[in-house]
Amino acid sequence: MLKLKVPEMSCGHCAGTIEKAVKSVDPAARVIVDLGSSTVAVETGADENAICEVIRSAGYDNEKVAA
Repeated sequence: MLKLKVPEMSCGHCAGTIEKAVKSVDPAARVIVDLGSSTVAVETGADENAICEVIRSAGYDNEKVAA
């Protein structure tokens, strides 16, 4: 499980954009968004760096945090 801190994520639209970006890399990924803590957990078989990069490409800085 990859857990990311996404400081700029603040609303449902942000969450949807991030989920769509992740699923463009891995359509089977499970994406859990927590707006309260500005975190995204991703259960995926895809490369973690690819997931981080696609979220950045969608306009959201992110950093890995301990799961």
